[in-house]
Amino acid sequence: MNKPITIALSALFATGAALAQGHPANFARPVDFPAKEAGPAKAAEGTKLATSNCEAKAVSKDGKPLSGDAKTAFIKKCEADAKAAKAAKAAKAAK
Repeated sequence: MNKPITIALSALFATGAALAQGHPANFARPVDFPAKEAGPAKAAEGTKLATSNCEAKAVSKDGKPLSGDAKTAFIKKCEADAKAAKAAKAAKAAK
């Protein structure tokens, strides 16, 4: 009784392992993704990242999240600083 169960389980295990590996030819082909425009979408993406980063940093000295005008002012200053740092980094790289 134990022998047929053992054989069946080992056959299922071997089949599962063979199917999980897939065919190597499928992994050798490069994947073609549609080209994205690097224009305004790229700039908007950078702005979103800066905004989300600044929103994460908008915390008071007590560790509580800022709100209202204080949060708006902090995010505006943070984004301006990030833009200036990015411009300085680009200028330094251009030299």
